[in-house]
Amino acid sequence: MIEVRVQAGPFDLGGDLERLAATGAGAVASFCGIVRADGDPAYPDRRVTALELEHYPGMTEAALRTLAESATERFRLTGALIIHRVGKLDAGDPIVLAAAAAAHRADALDACAYLIDRLKTDAPFWKKQHFADGSAKWLEAKDSDDARAAGWE
Repeated sequence: MIEVRVQAGPFDLGGDLERLAATGAGAVASFCGIVRADGDPAYPDRRVTALELEHYPGMTEAALRTLAESATERFRLTGALIIHRVGKLDAGDPIVLAAAAAAHRADALDACAYLIDRLKTDAPFWKKQHFADGSAKWLEAKDSDDARAAGWE
């Protein structure tokens, strides 16, 4: 089972993980990302109130599907799930769910880390932080994300 969704509305964490567990897995590992209020370390005194995400429909889903297929093959998964939200999300809102199901925990855990590390660099999303003072700033790619993704090559 491979499932990829890009959506504006919230996802059902419990229900989505239950469907993944129903693939006959012995282990399910997941990562749920949340919009952080502390935002960009370059601006420690500016509280983030929202994160706005844009994407290129069709291209984004294809990139996520390719990533899920790669993880499924590489880690012998029974299932892979990636859900990413778009639009304007408030601080504290869930933004992404990456999950992997496998016969054994090591494959599920490694695949989950692989999915989120590669998603940060391989998926075409554009992010803008909105601050409490009314200003906003588009985010740039981070070297640390590139380094983590490169570690899987």
